[in-house]
Amino acid sequence: MSGDWVQVQRGDTLGKLAARANVPLERLERFNPGADTRRLEIGQRLLIPTQQERAPSGGPYRYQIRPGDTFSSIARHFGTTSGRIQSANPSASPTSLRIGQVVSLPLGGSAPRSSSQRQAASSSGSSSANKPAAAPTSSAPSQALPSSARRWPWPLDDYRVVRRFGPDSRGTLQPMLLATQAGAQAKSVAPGEVRFADGMRQLGEVVIVHHADNLQTVYALCERILVEVGKQVSAGDPLCEVGQSSSTQRYDLLFDLRQGGKPIDPKQVLR
Repeated sequence: MSGDWVQVQRGDTLGKLAARANVPLERLERFNPGADTRRLEIGQRLLIPTQQERAPSGGPYRYQIRPGDTFSSIARHFGTTSGRIQSANPSASPTSLRIGQVVSLPLGGSAPRSSSQRQAASSSGSSSANKPAAAPTSSAPSQALPSSARRWPWPLDDYRVVRRFGPDSRGTLQPMLLATQAGAQAKSVAPGEVRFADGMRQLGEVVIVHHADNLQTVYALCERILVEVGKQVSAGDPLCEVGQSSSTQRYDLLFDLRQGGKPIDPKQVLR
């Protein structure tokens, strides 16, 4: 099943497909960013990643070429552009892709500009040539959020932020890390349904809750899970007990917030 495109059957959920393919749910979500995890359609095609593929939270992904793939079809699936894929893989020929070939897949990026947009940019080029370039930002851009994602409580009663959401020194986007006390319980920040409650490599015990408007919250580095998959939870319901890090000896909770699989800075939502 690994590496295949699968068709959604009646009764399928992403959680069931992830378990069947022996793939972590979050990894399956990242390789299918356009899928509405709450409303899978019968016959919908989903991509099962291989062991050679990678999907770090900040990108770029490592993608393995499959039969029939083109840079354009890959770009449509992952919400990027064929031009960005080509730029990230200068030695790869888009007309002679090899099955099994691994390419770098940058995330995001706007669609190519139309000819009128290029002409407008060209005509304004002389007036803007002497203007200094904008400084690059070191954090992920803010994004429009649904009205339901407002003033959510924090997942811990007693905490301190030891790592903020944002890129590290290598530019890789990192989720928020919260330090707390022994015995602390991570709580759901909003009503939703538990879609994953199991262990993940390097993340310990993990709980993933799906909320309205295609929002997801992730609670990782837990020691003991307190809920089961399918449970409906309210804001403030305990999800897991926070575990102790063997390297820092702290009790840390990794908290991640996403919409449609794309990371969001929690400070936009938490009160």
